[in-house]
Amino acid sequence: MSIRTMLQRRLVVALKERDVAAVAGCRTALAAIANAEAVPLSSAPAAGAIEQSATGVGATDVPRRVLSEHAMRERVGAEVSELRHALTLLPDGQDGRRARLRLEIEVLESVLGGA
Repeated sequence: MSIRTMLQRRLVVALKERDVAAVAGCRTALAAIANAEAVPLSSAPAAGAIEQSATGVGATDVPRRVLSEHAMRERVGAEVSELRHALTLLPDGQDGRRARLRLEIEVLESVLGGA
């Protein structure tokens, strides 16, 4: 099962359980994967004269990049690293936020370990 599928399934469970930290972690990881699949602006069709522009629905669409399973796992791993770094930057007195970040890290690590 792909990491994206695991994250999506974990997100559904987290939403049903109203697990705020798990929802945030899954959504963040899924968004990071989606952002990595975005096409660079240089790949988009160049704008030209209006009379030469493409017309019709989807005429200027460019296919998204397809990430390998390894690349998706790396992206989720990078999110875990960013969350760990965020923990070190929190000032004292932010115990609630620290706990939530730790829970997000646990969720993502469990998905990484299960993939």
